[in-house]
Amino acid sequence: MKKIYIICSLVVILGIAAGITFFLIRDANMAIPEDITLINQNRESYTFGNDRTKLKLIEFIYTNCPDVCPTTTVKMAELKNELIKSGDFGNKIKFITITIDPYNDTPEKLLSYMKAFGIENSDSWIFLTGEKENIKKDHEKIRRVAESLQFQYKDPGNGQFVHTTFTYLVDENNNFIAKFPMGKDFNKKEVYNKIKDKMN
Repeated sequence: MKKIYIICSLVVILGIAAGITFFLIRDANMAIPEDITLINQNRESYTFGNDRTKLKLIEFIYTNCPDVCPTTTVKMAELKNELIKSGDFGNKIKFITITIDPYNDTPEKLLSYMKAFGIENSDSWIFLTGEKENIKKDHEKIRRVAESLQFQYKDPGNGQFVHTTFTYLVDENNNFIAKFPMGKDFNKKEVYNKIKDKMN
């Protein structure tokens, strides 16, 4: 009986280890496709492959989000201030916020969202959406970016999206480095330390 218990325990442990290994390998291989071009809050084109900023913190939102998204944006704004003090923001790292609701979140709405959170309109923190004329294709591009980082989202039909709750740190080649919880679980100190560590 004891032998069977030991064997079963080993099987469970090996299964858990295999699962953890799978997710670690999967995450390590994640990268944003470099050919994707969207527009920012100023209606300017942005192509991921053309941006060689050392580090980029990626946030997915929709402006009608009642809780997780705005909470994350507030904490990222506070993190930005810390990175400005250290002289790194806009130089070695930039923030990129991508809407998952481009049909609603026009550049004008994104500018209003930025203003509501006291975010300066600059190239150091850009907000991406789709062009009205190509909105269906651009929505698919946004989905490609999201899926490349394993970020899942769905509109159940009432405009209140169900979505993954992570932000992502990527390098100059848009390769995944780390992910961090959104909302109240977004730990500014943890994210700051990871960013500083990867700058060295």
